[in-house]
Amino acid sequence: MFKKLICLTLMLFSGVTFANVIIPEVSEGQLDVKKNFSSKYVKSRFLNIWLPPGYSKTRKYDVLYMHDGRMLFDAKTTWNKQEWQVDEVAAKLIQSGKVKPFIVVGIPNAVENRHSEYFPQKVFESLAKQKQANLYELERYPGQKLFYSKVYSDNYARFVVEEVIPFIENNYSVNKGFEHRYIAGSSMGGLISWYTLLQYPNEFAGAICMSTHWPGIFTYDKQVFTAFKQYISDNIGKLTTQKIYFDYGDGTLDSMYPDLQKQIDNVFMQHGYPTSLWQSQYFPGATHAEVDWAKRLQIPLEFMFRANTQAL
Repeated sequence: MFKKLICLTLMLFSGVTFANVIIPEVSEGQLDVKKNFSSKYVKSRFLNIWLPPGYSKTRKYDVLYMHDGRMLFDAKTTWNKQEWQVDEVAAKLIQSGKVKPFIVVGIPNAVENRHSEYFPQKVFESLAKQKQANLYELERYPGQKLFYSKVYSDNYARFVVEEVIPFIENNYSVNKGFEHRYIAGSSMGGLISWYTLLQYPNEFAGAICMSTHWPGIFTYDKQVFTAFKQYISDNIGKLTTQKIYFDYGDGTLDSMYPDLQKQIDNVFMQHGYPTSLWQSQYFPGATHAEVDWAKRLQIPLEFMFRANTQAL
């Protein structure tokens, strides 16, 4: 059973894709695809930009930037035939008036470089040189390195902040400014979400980190997790009004998370971070899969985008 779990995890973390990418279809709203979005920091890729039903240039929208952008909208186009159902969940919340209207920018991962792109770089570099060397020797499966290249998540964060955000704000009818931008992801995408928030606290109003992969690699490593915890403790003081959401289950890969997430929660409590600005939710039985993230996606979306009740 354990070997099967590891195999499933390897597939999930690999960001498997196909040579000919099929453009996703959405059942709510509309999807703009920006092909060959070039960058001076990372490899070029496409962007999936979801616009809610009734999108109009006469009004302004907040923006949610989401990692692993291939997995968000259409199960027919994903490697595991699962999706986050972002269009359905977001549209329902917007149409009910529970949240402010927002658009979603899906940023695809770098496939074989996903680990190198999403692992928090300054945390990695805080480890002893020999430890870094050992991590670089880890294999995803025989003959395939876990870290396909050196960790470069600082460049990925710069790509989001300095290139993706300006493109969106110059080409779509969105509210500008940090108080209208949010970032989200799961698993390794959860790591890069809180890391980007701490790297750029003046660029985002909040981060959604679902089933955050606190081990960082495929097994628990005390040195790695301690480095994550220490980095957050050292940098949490940068946050003021920013919201942050964590959650986790206890099935499949999520079975590794309950104790680790509780330790991260303790960091927030010890620093006295306002309880109105952060959440950590446990979902017994939930697994490490898009179908489970879809089931509870409305919770962090409401937390981040909750409508002003006076305006309802």
